[in-house]
Amino acid sequence: MKVAIMQPYLLPYIGYFQLINVVDQFVIYDRIEFTKKSWIKRNRYLSNHQAKYFSLPIKKDHDYLSIIERQLAPDAQQDLNKLLRQFEHAYHKAPYLLYVKPLLKDIFTVKNYNLFWFIFHSLTKVLSYLHIKTPLIVSSDIKQIDHSLRSEQKVISICQSLGATQYINPIGGKQLYNHCAFNAAGIKLAFLKPNAIEYTQLGRTFVPWLSILDVMMFNSIEKIQQLLQQFTLETE
Repeated sequence: MKVAIMQPYLLPYIGYFQLINVVDQFVIYDRIEFTKKSWIKRNRYLSNHQAKYFSLPIKKDHDYLSIIERQLAPDAQQDLNKLLRQFEHAYHKAPYLLYVKPLLKDIFTVKNYNLFWFIFHSLTKVLSYLHIKTPLIVSSDIKQIDHSLRSEQKVISICQSLGATQYINPIGGKQLYNHCAFNAAGIKLAFLKPNAIEYTQLGRTFVPWLSILDVMMFNSIEKIQQLLQQFTLETE
């Protein structure tokens, strides 16, 4: 059984969804430190042929709080409504706007002001739209592990508790993990590297690695399912 483990990201790029799609169980950390400049609360979309950041309005609080302890700002809905209008303006000529618009309205209509659960909800909605069946598991719900473990040892412990035979990580974390440690635990280690993906946007020059939002605006579900297969797995 293949397992991946990631932080929760806001409408992440397609490589994140390639990873979810290729594994049997996808674990999301909920009790890790919130970092303001990470992809947890922000991402990029296409605006006037350029990449532009969008972000969630977060309630001011102590820096040491974990993601599960952080909240959206009390007036977040007002900012999110504005963000929806910005998306609609930026993508008003995109071929799949009418399909994606209800999805975004669902995601950005606040049902839970908790940051983690807001992002978790957004991921489940995108997975449903793309017909990805992989179950999402919240890390703190895995009771059989020592949650004081860190880094590689925690990953191995989670994999063992889930009965994983292979752990797949994004290629960017290749230096973080040792094949010997995973082999000793009876787990194969692999790294997912997305292929260079291009599709027709509104401008002449393609802007790569934007939020999955951009991919959905310009591609049918069938085409996105093909794009989800465009990667290589490195095992060395």
